[in-house]
Parts: sequence; C-alpha cells; structure tokens
Amino acid sequence: MSIFKRKPMSVLIAEANESGEHTLKRTLGTWGLISLGIGAIIGAGLFSITGLAAADYAGPSIVISFIIAAIGCALAGLCYAEFASMIPVAGSAYTYSYATMGEFVAWIIGWDLVLEYAVGAATVSSSWSGYLDKFLQSVGVNMPVEFLMTPFDTMQLANGDVVTGIINLPAVIIVAVMSMVLIRGTQGSSFVNTIIVIMKVSIVLIFIAVGFQYIRPENHVPFIPENTGKFGEFGFSGIIRAAAVVFFAYIGFDAVSTAAQETKNPKKSMPLGILGSLLICTVLYILFAFVMTGVANYQAYGADPTDKLAPVAIAIANMGDMGPDGVVHAAYPWLNKSIVIAILLGYASVILVLLMGQSRVFYSMSKDGLVPKVFSAIHPKYQTPHKSNLFFLLFVSLFAAFVPGRVVGEMTSIGTLFAFILVCVGVLVMRKTMPDAPRGFRTPLVPLIPILGILVCFFMMAFLPLDTWLRLILWMIVGLDVYLFYSVRHSNLTKTDNGIAQNANKYVGLTGLAFSVVLIGLAIAHHQVSEVDPVTGQIKDAALYYFSLLFGIAHILIFGYKSLIQKK
Repeated sequence: MSIFKRKPMSVLIAEANESGEHTLKRTLGTWGLISLGIGAIIGAGLFSITGLAAADYAGPSIVISFIIAAIGCALAGLCYAEFASMIPVAGSAYTYSYATMGEFVAWIIGWDLVLEYAVGAATVSSSWSGYLDKFLQSVGVNMPVEFLMTPFDTMQLANGDVVTGIINLPAVIIVAVMSMVLIRGTQGSSFVNTIIVIMKVSIVLIFIAVGFQYIRPENHVPFIPENTGKFGEFGFSGIIRAAAVVFFAYIGFDAVSTAAQETKNPKKSMPLGILGSLLICTVLYILFAFVMTGVANYQAYGADPTDKLAPVAIAIANMGDMGPDGVVHAAYPWLNKSIVIAILLGYASVILVLLMGQSRVFYSMSKDGLVPKVFSAIHPKYQTPHKSNLFFLLFVSLFAAFVPGRVVGEMTSIGTLFAFILVCVGVLVMRKTMPDAPRGFRTPLVPLIPILGILVCFFMMAFLPLDTWLRLILWMIVGLDVYLFYSVRHSNLTKTDNGIAQNANKYVGLTGLAFSVVLIGLAIAHHQVSEVDPVTGQIKDAALYYFSLLFGIAHILIFGYKSLIQKK
C-alpha cells in the first residue's frame, strides 16, 4: 500500500448519499450556490485593487487584465464543475485530488486550502475592522484606536502621541458573528449571504449606471499605455502582472464546491453555481473597471496607495459636470458612504463563505482520518460541523486580533492558483482512469481545456513576487511535517498497513528535501533583490530571509534522516 492510494469512488458516492442527524443537511439550490459564489467573489478587492492595479501596471487596459484572470478561472471552473457533478462531497479540490491522485497529493492541496480559507478570512476580518472605523467616523462615532489595532501596530495621533494597539476588537466580533450564523445552519447562512449579496450588488450596479454618464473618452487613450522600460509596468507585461494581482478579486468561486454535500441536486446545481457566479462577477468586474478608468485618468488612482478607499473616492469625485473653473463637481457625493457600506457587506460575506469553505474542507479531511475527529462532529439539531466552526472562530479571531493584517493578497492568490492547477490535472487523470464513470457535467474539449487551465494559472503564478513563493513553500513544509508525524498514522486508508510508515518516510522525506532546497534558493534570490528601507537602512524582509534559511537547513536534516537513514 502506498500514500498515493486513491480513495475509491464507491466510498465517495456512499458518503455523498449519507443521511441522518449526524450528516450535513441538504438545503441549497442553484441560486443559493450562485449567491455563495458571488458573496465570496465580490469583496473589497473590487473597490481597491482595480484602481491601484490600473495606476501601477495596466492603465485602462485593466479591463483586459480582468478578462485574462477570468479566462484562467473559467478554465479551472469547467474542471471544477465536472468534479462537483461527479463527486458531490464536501472538500472541494481536496476531495477531487484524493479520488484521482491519491492521499499524499490530496493532503498537500487540503493543507493549501487552509492557507486560502482560514488565513484569508483572518486577513479580511482585519481589514473589515478598518473600514468599520471609517464608517463610524463618518457618522460621528470614534472608537479608541487601541481597540482597532494589534499589539504589534502603532499609530501617531494628530497631537504627536504614539499609541500602541491592544486588540483588533471589531475583527474578532465579525468573525464571531459570521461563525455563529454558520453554526445555526447552512440554509440560514445562505439566506443571510443572499441578502448581503443583493445589497452590495445593487450598490455596484448604481456605481456603474451613474459612472457611465460621466465617462470621458480621452481617459481611455491610450488604452494600453506604453511600457516604461521596466517589466510589469504597462504594455503587455503590465497587463499580465495586473491580471495576476486582480486575480485576488476572483478568489471565492471555488468555495461553492465545498458545499456540494449540502446541495439538494448537486449534479445539476453545482456546475450552474460555479460557472454562474463566475460569469456574473466577471461582467460586473469588467464594467466596473471600464467605468472607473473612464471617469478619471488612471494615473490619478496612484495618488495615495496607502488609502484603499482612494480609487473609488477619486472615481466618485469625478462623476459630475466640469464647471467654468475646470474643476469637476461631484453630482453624487453620497455614493462614497454607500461604497463604504458595500465594502463592509462585501467583506462580511467573504468572511462567511471562507469560514464555511474551511470547515467543510476539514470536515472531509477529518472523515478520512487526516485531521482529528473533532472537525467532523455534526450538531444534532443544526446538522453543521459546529465544533469545527468554533475552532476556526477561535483560530481566525485570535489571528486577526493579535497579528497585524499585513498578509498580502498575493499570498491567497498563489494558494488558489495552485489548487486550480491540481484540479485541472485531476480531470486529465480521471478521464484516463475512470472514463465511463457517470458525470452530470463534462468539461468540453478535454485535454485542451485542462491543459490551458494549467498553463494560464501557472503563468499568473510566475508573475507573483518571490516573497509570495517563499511563504507558500514555508507553509507547504509545515504541512509535510503534520502529514508525516500525524496524518499518515491516522489515515483511514493507510494506518492499517505496517509498511506505510517507511513508504511515507521515503516519499514525504524526498518531497520535503526538495521543498527545503527550493526554499533556501528562493530565500537567497529574494534577499539579493530586496530593497533597502530608507529609514532604517536595513534590507527589507531580512527576518523572512534568515528564518527561511534556518527553517530550510533544519528540515534538510529532518527530511534527510526520514528519507535516507531511517529504515523502519
């Protein structure tokens, strides 16, 4: 027996057909799934990333960047749709990988999804806190700044005093509220999410409708600004770099597939939910970007990169008629407050869906024995994985409360792109190994579509910064530690085989050795190109460099011992 043993399709189908009080309750229909997808996709990324990516990388051609990112998502989405209709079990890419490429690959992608969902939810909740403060200030309420920051954050007040944070309290509150909504039931969670989606999409449509009246054609000329001579700054390379950056705004449609086991008719509804939410959001993104770069020159959106609200505020300030003095007088200044509300709602629904996705992935991993059984415990009344929800309530809220929310969007992007690649590979494998298995939806033009999905997603990954790759490799090595020292010994498929430990030592050890060597190489390469902080004179990310070196060296010893020396 090997750690690459695949989970039998018969077992997966049996899990999908389970019923009773100790199983997930089927309550979602097609529109509920589409709403979940939109809830996760349309977040504050739409309002902040669009303008900044236009200013720094693509100009008006940010519209093309959104289309390229959407193509990558669509190619992966078609593969997701086939798997979701074929294997209607919670777990998303983790479950699909288990059925096609075996336990070890499934563990890697499951651990990767922790990065996407849990860490992403913590980061989003930290940002939600900042936007809540802006909204409260606009209505005359001022929260003590100590309760808006982590103990590692400081702020200089207008009088010159420097204040150190105590706890990011609003971030804890929003995570707790969304977790309680999830515990009460998927149907109720879906209803809350649908109300939020209706409200925030309405505001986006108002922005688009109002903005179209004030588009100035000269702002779209040139549509593709000439490259500055530096890779990634305008021109073709700028469009691709912007596509990799705005990809963060698309993250979330894959969360739909985690709800497969709570869907009434998954074979029909899952493909429609995945592809429908992606299509709706792509159209909104393209229109939003076209309006934003049309009402104001793209260069204006780089005026204050520290203020994430600045791009939308600038666009709204330019939605009006130009007076005799040559100054534009905003016709709808009230839109700014509405946009803040849309961002708060957008973040709340993103947190809700990310927390739901994470608990469902761990539910499947726990059922397989790869993580403790507590994560698959089902509430007898609400039929939700309540203990898993409570665990992530604690984990995510603590992370948001006491760790600075400076986790860059690219970190979540690279994890999701990696998941998309494995799903595309999985379809190719499944068509070879199980060509006659029943499918509610078939990915068209196989092998072309999966291969293009792999290439497009990897192409966008290649354009992400080196420090993003560093953090991904670090996270993967930690995952190998957990698998080697816990999961392989508790797995339902492999724990009964006496030779599995030696098999795991060999393959996991060799994989860990490779990751450790790559980590050290990336750390050195990143250190060579890192910028110097003008204030301190120190190289930026020096701590990441030294930690990566020590971590990599230590794991070369650990994995070397496991793979090359240990015989039992």
